[in-house]
Amino acid sequence: MPQTADDLDAVAVRTWCSLALDALGREREAIDAINVYPVADGDTGTNLYLTVESAAAAVEAVFAAHETGTSVPSTADAVRAMAHGALIGARGNSGTILAQLLRGMAGVLAEEAGAGSLRTALARAAASAREAVAHPVEGTVLTVATEAARAAGRVPDGSGAPTVAQAAYEGARTALDATPGQLAVLGRAGVVDAGGRGLVAVLGALVEALSGRAPERAYEAPAPAAAAAVDCPAGDDPQDGPAFEVIYLLEAGDEAVERLRARLDGLGDSLVVVGGDGLWNVHVHVDDAGAAVEAGVEAGRPYRIRITHFAADRMHARPEPAQRAVVVVVPGDGLGGLCAEAGATTVLARPGEPPASGELVDAIRRAHAREVVLLPNDGDLRHTAAAAAEQARTEGIRVALIPTRAAVQGIAALAVHEPDRSFDEDVVAMTAAAGATRYAELAVAERQSWTMAGICQAGDILGLIDGDVAVIGEDVPETARKVLDRMLAAGGELVTLVLGEDVPAALADALEEHVREGYLAVDTVVYRGGHQCAPLLIGVE
Repeated sequence: MPQTADDLDAVAVRTWCSLALDALGREREAIDAINVYPVADGDTGTNLYLTVESAAAAVEAVFAAHETGTSVPSTADAVRAMAHGALIGARGNSGTILAQLLRGMAGVLAEEAGAGSLRTALARAAASAREAVAHPVEGTVLTVATEAARAAGRVPDGSGAPTVAQAAYEGARTALDATPGQLAVLGRAGVVDAGGRGLVAVLGALVEALSGRAPERAYEAPAPAAAAAVDCPAGDDPQDGPAFEVIYLLEAGDEAVERLRARLDGLGDSLVVVGGDGLWNVHVHVDDAGAAVEAGVEAGRPYRIRITHFAADRMHARPEPAQRAVVVVVPGDGLGGLCAEAGATTVLARPGEPPASGELVDAIRRAHAREVVLLPNDGDLRHTAAAAAEQARTEGIRVALIPTRAAVQGIAALAVHEPDRSFDEDVVAMTAAAGATRYAELAVAERQSWTMAGICQAGDILGLIDGDVAVIGEDVPETARKVLDRMLAAGGELVTLVLGEDVPAALADALEEHVREGYLAVDTVVYRGGHQCAPLLIGVE
């Protein structure tokens, strides 16, 4: 549980980013589902998640740079990193606006981080976001941000930062519920603004980071209302808008950016330009994507250019499959080689460094396939993998995410992969194989701790079955035997052992003999995992 913080210091900023990422991960699909404005392309939740993921990664990098010393980063370093990370990683209309909201807050909090400064920061954020949007529209995330800032501003002087954050959250919730009455397209669809709902989640995370507990009233989306009897003004139908979304980072001076704003405003709509100090994130919807990029070239140096064709998203069109691939996250180089030999594209999860969604998207692209099965092999990667899959789908790739929670489940799924059958049949078979595989691993306790199996001491060998500590032992061989006995007591036909780099082959021999002598008709297969966190991974099918 987060610690209570009277001020938004560096640790609180780090906690806020982590909690916001978790919250958006949980709500990503729900937010995507209500995305009808400015374009009904069903990706607002994904874009917000990717934007905050980039912000959180930037803050983590600042903390990593201080690991060798005894100090922690300053608040200024943390909030500036958060804002910069959001800026360079912003996706979509709402993600770009969120980046500007965080930048506006950072500009104030870098100077002072008390309760009064938080009120000022929220007001600055709302104002700067409106300034970044060429034609602000009420009933959107801009309205929600403005009302959050106003609610925070009404908090009496002397109140703590948690109180200010709670007031902002409550103001945002109230404003969000009112958005269907402010924007006709939302009223007809019977939904609240998707970007605004994402902001409520981010502010809820801020409350939890400062107070140590989640908001007293968690947001619950109202039930879809009947379509409002309101005529849609000309141009209000998001389906009739421009064909392309163009986003790029731009290195340019202020004057050049002002000229760029005017040029892009004449080319399309949903124009948002955020940033400053020579680095900008440009977002616009246009029919002539080339002209939008050329305008950026005239203004400065555009890079990380992303162009999305809305027509395919609106019709949910997908190209006919020509090739299928499997992308697998592996905990060690040994399994990476094994999976690569089986034809999979691998992503290495280094100890303490889980892959970001961008790495997974890059791996999906590297597979050069129109149909991809994604195996994350870690329960903690479920939101990251889901965001990556959604991003790849916007690029025309058909992606099926099988929620494997361990490498041995991924091995089981890959073993039954058959690219010659239909995609759906293949995914069903792989999902069934993964789901039928119970998983375990051995770990070394770092400190004394309470567990499901009792109290462990530093240096004890822990046997985790399906993610929970089930056995506490003094050495690897004995603990492994006890774990196997518990797992095989429920039945099984195949045991998979994945040995870490420093584990002797004799252990595998001993465990194979243990299974052979105690469990008839149960086969054992052994793999070398190479450099991985756990000395031993176990699967039972």
